[in-house]
Amino acid sequence: MDLNKWPRQKGIVDHQVYGDEFFGTEPPCVMYQKKPVIDAEGKEVPDLHTAWVILNNPKQYNSYTTEMVKGVIAGMHRASMDRSVVAVVFTAMEDKAFCTGGNTKEYAEYYSGNPSEYGAYMDLFNGMVDSILMCKKPVICRVNGMRVAGGQEIGMACDLAISSDLAIFGQAGPRHGSAPVGGSTDFLPAFLTMEQAMWSCISCEMWSAYKMQRVGLISKAIPVLKVDGKFVRNPLIETDKYVEDGEIVYGEMVKGDKKDKAKEMLKSGETDFELLDKEVNKVVLTLTNLFPNCLMMSIDGIRQKKKFYWDQNKLPSRHWLSANMQTEAYLGFNAFNTKKLTGQDTIDFIKYRQLLVQAHPFDQELIDAVMGDRLE
Repeated sequence: MDLNKWPRQKGIVDHQVYGDEFFGTEPPCVMYQKKPVIDAEGKEVPDLHTAWVILNNPKQYNSYTTEMVKGVIAGMHRASMDRSVVAVVFTAMEDKAFCTGGNTKEYAEYYSGNPSEYGAYMDLFNGMVDSILMCKKPVICRVNGMRVAGGQEIGMACDLAISSDLAIFGQAGPRHGSAPVGGSTDFLPAFLTMEQAMWSCISCEMWSAYKMQRVGLISKAIPVLKVDGKFVRNPLIETDKYVEDGEIVYGEMVKGDKKDKAKEMLKSGETDFELLDKEVNKVVLTLTNLFPNCLMMSIDGIRQKKKFYWDQNKLPSRHWLSANMQTEAYLGFNAFNTKKLTGQDTIDFIKYRQLLVQAHPFDQELIDAVMGDRLE
């Protein structure tokens, strides 16, 4: 049978699911942009693009609202189904933050004390992580600023990370009423040693981009600070390898007079992402010059290891996080949300633990004791 004699459907099938209503330009929103692939000579490559999925909520450090979570899902799917897209660049607006996780104001004022609603939200959050891990294009996290809490989790779901050297990385959950079980407890042990993963996960300590490059969490830290027209490395971070008190401190904060001078240099400079974007373009061009199906099979083979642990834990974590909105998350998110009024962003941890020693129930008396008049 000669199949060439049979009629075939004409035209290209549209596989898109999500429309433009999931994207916007005014914050808080997710922006979706297509940009041409740039060749080695700096020229645009016809017909080939990167898809930029951009978190746009800079006044709240690009924390994601419920609607923004939907936008990321839509953006990853749109890029997957677009034949012209070579890779996704997942980034955010301005230079202070890539993402600091879920929107604390929304958490405190809507989801805290409302576990059923937060469970529905967590279904969306899990879908956002899934959308990155299932995207049929390589996903590059362009870290334009701090990548903290849920921002760290969605960043680690990406395939590669190229970072501003002014960025910091870390978790915040145990300090603010949650646990980093939206990906960090799954992904950190894959990137770091078990001890490093443990401390990064539970300490809420912020690590520099250079330290994260040294321990293998990101590909590169790129200078973005321009002083007197020249790029300089982040002056707040020690970038020369040396030993102090028996420890390698490469990537740690400078101390003493060096720190004061570094702060002055920071104030005198301006942020310029030229070198960061050149590095992102270089990675994209490398990916462009590969067989696309072979490339995605290779990427999915690596992703499978991250997905295995993520898929094992995402549903039980969803239920625990929902229940936690009745207790410690209620305290933590409301404390953080009222910090401008109280001058503090955490509860009285010592008092809270002392009340637990007494087997005190979680009631209004306990809330008042550890929060004071914050919620009045």
